[in-house]
Amino acid sequence: MSERGTEPGFDQALLEILVCPLTRTRLRYDPATRELVSDAAGLAYPVRGGVPVMIAEEARQLAAASD
Repeated sequence: MSERGTEPGFDQALLEILVCPLTRTRLRYDPATRELVSDAAGLAYPVRGGVPVMIAEEARQLAAASD
């Protein structure tokens, strides 16, 4: 069962236990891009078929916020 705003098959409860492998900080799910976002690392980890890919080399670099 999926939560509202999440990819079918993505388990929202994973957000309670997963952390960024680089910074060990909490992640947030972005339903628009279907990614787990680490604001601390500036990375977005893909979720493929409901499975988070928590490999830094697979993560997308987030654009830096302009001043």
